[in-house]
Amino acid sequence: MAKGAPPVVWVLTDGKAGDEQPLIGLAEAMGSVPILRRVAPRRAFTWLMPWGPIDPKDAPAKGGSPLAPPFPDICLATGRRAVPYLRRLKALAPATFCVLFKDPRTRRHGANLLIVQQHDAPRGRNVLVVTTAPNRLSPERLADAHAAFAEALAPLPRPRVAVLVGGDSRHHRFTDADNDRFLHGLEARLEDGCGLMITTSRRTPAPLANALSGLGNRPQVRFWDGTGENPLLAYLSWADEIVVTADSTNMTGEAAALGVPVQIFHPSGGHAKIDRLIAALSQEAVIGRFPESPAHGHASPVNSTPGLAKEILKRWRPS
Repeated sequence: MAKGAPPVVWVLTDGKAGDEQPLIGLAEAMGSVPILRRVAPRRAFTWLMPWGPIDPKDAPAKGGSPLAPPFPDICLATGRRAVPYLRRLKALAPATFCVLFKDPRTRRHGANLLIVQQHDAPRGRNVLVVTTAPNRLSPERLADAHAAFAEALAPLPRPRVAVLVGGDSRHHRFTDADNDRFLHGLEARLEDGCGLMITTSRRTPAPLANALSGLGNRPQVRFWDGTGENPLLAYLSWADEIVVTADSTNMTGEAAALGVPVQIFHPSGGHAKIDRLIAALSQEAVIGRFPESPAHGHASPVNSTPGLAKEILKRWRPS
């Protein structure tokens, strides 16, 4: 490899967007176009993960294996199913610098470096602790999205509020009462003269999604119905304030990367890890509770991506 050339980087996950996209963003911050390697072990093998072996159908010598050579300079991996594959990769290619994200729940993970958020437990010499996960919110991508959606978003009244809506998850449920509380909060922001930029997810309950879609008929609201180009980056780039639902730690972390006030809506349920993340974020970002206790003011963006990229490159190729 030529001196100064970017590394060859694999992103090794089971393909879930919430795991894959942050690592793509980190690879991009290192100047690389990542090679996506997705694992799909059969059910009997997933039961043994992360402690057991890879699925034999994915042996490196077999066609279509996620571990097929040539091997990368750096491998970024996350997820329980990816751990055995990272362990096997390290055995096959000791020179590959292996980075694992989130608590692997085993010491036999094969990584040179473990990166966890503050709400996860692992600590040690080769463990980096960050507040938020990496993301793809580079200045260049935000600027491109800002320009691409200017015609649609510039006419909205200020303050413009990006509304990032998740949905039912392992730890949260949106009850009818939750939906009503959320919608009433948004109605109040409209009465205050705000512009709303709303995006939902596949997990958003249909009654809530339908009601939010109805808000999109108002002139001071933009609602993304899932068709056409995803405006999420544009919404973030134009936002003076962000409302985000607490069920998604990735969305919450991305919201904090803009430096604007972040108002978190808490549906029914919850989890201690999510509470710890929000508590940690509150030490660095402007965090409020929607709609009961909004926060005001600005803070420095909370974005682990640039620093992690520099640290991984330094450890991969020490000066």
